[in-house]
Formats: sequence, structure tokens, C-alpha cells
Amino acid sequence: MRVYHGSTMRVKNPTVERGRPSTDFGKGFYTTTNFEQAEKWALIRQRNAGADAKAVVSTYEVDDDLLEKKRYETLRFSAPDGDWLSFVVECRREEIIPHSYAIVFGPVADDKIYETIDLYESGVIDAEQTVVRLKINEFYNQISFHSNEAVRELRFVGAEEV
Repeated sequence: MRVYHGSTMRVKNPTVERGRPSTDFGKGFYTTTNFEQAEKWALIRQRNAGADAKAVVSTYEVDDDLLEKKRYETLRFSAPDGDWLSFVVECRREEIIPHSYAIVFGPVADDKIYETIDLYESGVIDAEQTVVRLKINEFYNQISFHSNEAVRELRFVGAEEV
């Protein structure tokens, strides 16, 4: 299976240490099976980094059965449901305690989704209303790697400036 990572540089040897905390699935190395989503992430990072920055999508191959491998504790979300919502909200908190998963797969929470999550966190809407609102959005997936052993599953194919 091919997966992609959007950045301001070619990432031949990914690592979990450089990941940002308070992200959808916690600190880790994030990929997606959708090239356009990785391109979007790369362009956002380029815009935030300044005029001299590049937007680069790195491509990797991983085994098709990656999410089924027993040696990794893997968490899978097939849709933005209540469990996904609780996990994302917990991971995005400042005072988070890191989870024990090596790999997490599920929908991406984009800017529109964050607005809905903010309404939920502030108590304006409940979990059920939040999930209903989330289901009307188009979702891309993300596969995040949270251990160095798991990130070694990524076999670098190449990178291209977008």
C-alpha cells in the first residue's frame, strides 16, 4: 500500500520524535493513503514556514497487512463516531498522557471538524449531535505511527515538490 506525508522537506527517514503534540492521534509521524490530502498538508506547512519554504510530498510503501500485524498495538476508526471523537479530543489536549498505540488509523479532523469539536468541548452540543454533524463532512484518512519500530515499516519511495 502507498502512503504519503506532506511537509516542507523530503522525509527519507521518518521519526516519531519530530511530531507535534496535541494532534488528532497524538505525537507521531502522520501519513495518508490520499495524495491530495498529503499535498494539502504540505501546502499548509509551506505557508506557515514562510517564503523560502517548499511544499514536498514524500511517498512510502507499507505492507498491505500493516494494520493487521500482531506485533503492533493498533487502533482503527472506520468512521467519525463517538469513540473517535473522545480519542481525538483527549489527544488534542495540552496536558495529554501519551497513549500506548504504535499505529492509529482513522479519519482526519480538518478545520470544519475542529469547529464542531470546539462546540462539543464547550458544551454547546452533546456527543450525539457532534457525531451527526461530523458525518456530513468529507473525510480523508490518516495513519499515524507512534513508535520507532512501527515507523520503520515505511519504505521510502521518493519525494516530489508540489
